[in-house]
Amino acid sequence: MATWPPSSAYTQPVQEITIVGGGIAGLALAARLDAQRFQVTLYEQRTQLPAVGTSLMMWPKAQEALAAVGILDAVRASSPALAVGSLRSAAGDPWLVVPAGGTVAVSRPELIRLLDSAVPDSVRRVTGRFEGASPKANSSKGSEVLVGADGVGSVVRRSVWGESTRPRLTPYVAVRGVVPGRLWEDCSGEYWGRGDLFGIGPAAGGTNWYASFHSGFRPELAPGEIDVGRALELARLRFDGHAAAIREVLTTAETEATLAQRIWTTPPLAGYVRCRVALVGDAAHAMTPNLGRGACEAVIDAVTLADHLNSRPVDAALRAYGRQRLLRTQALRLGSAAMMRIALAGRLQPVRDLVLRAAGGRPRKFPPPSN
Repeated sequence: MATWPPSSAYTQPVQEITIVGGGIAGLALAARLDAQRFQVTLYEQRTQLPAVGTSLMMWPKAQEALAAVGILDAVRASSPALAVGSLRSAAGDPWLVVPAGGTVAVSRPELIRLLDSAVPDSVRRVTGRFEGASPKANSSKGSEVLVGADGVGSVVRRSVWGESTRPRLTPYVAVRGVVPGRLWEDCSGEYWGRGDLFGIGPAAGGTNWYASFHSGFRPELAPGEIDVGRALELARLRFDGHAAAIREVLTTAETEATLAQRIWTTPPLAGYVRCRVALVGDAAHAMTPNLGRGACEAVIDAVTLADHLNSRPVDAALRAYGRQRLLRTQALRLGSAAMMRIALAGRLQPVRDLVLRAAGGRPRKFPPPSN
């Protein structure tokens, strides 16, 4: 990420920046842009902030970005303590232990609330659907910058990069939520079964959990609006023979505090910038959740782009952002997909478990990622 303010500030006329999407990436970008240099308009369909969501792990580089936005202390204050996380078998036997030091966990609703509060009053907010890319932005001669922060189904991406960049549907469903109590104590970690996985960890005031499994041909798990209550019932059936901790969490889970959706990803992109249009977050590189990096990279994207725009001519800033973020995030997208195939192995599950059990012996400790 570029340093802001730069040692010698670049002077440019006030320009328009339109941000489509008021999620993690869009809010972080709006909060970080220099209000004296840019007239920022933020589009968001949502009429109110989300109230339900699970915990997001923030690795060190993402924490640096949150510090740049000015909310890291507040994020840390709301983060539950977690010393280690374990990779376990479906029965609960630990294979590998990963220290969690250096990371913080924050609920998605709390992170969005904090980012929203950091957006200056000078940002113009528009509630409603953004219909397509601006002709001014999709031109090297335009005076407006358009940023697609509108998620995996990005209208901006499809308008500018083409219909071939429509999101791709994986065969998996994700069900997740928060339950009261400290059920995560002594059983936190990720449990890998045959074609399914389940995660348990701390949340502010409770226990965070998530599950992924093959959707099969069940019509209630078809793409679109999923019946959360029915998805929770199916999760209980799916994990009935798994570790007792999983069964206890699912027995406690309530529909009102649960989310369910199919998992989508973006196709590979050769670049995140075209003329004066840029993509950030899931609009650029939506990935499966298996490395826990989607939210981290969205924040880093936003701060990186803002810092380049704050300190350079617009076109140079957009090029620098694209060069800095493309290879890393595409590598993480591929890595997450590979990890999902391993975690949700079907026929090869016995081989996978044998390798992990042999690699672990006694639970092995690995250092946490540095970023």
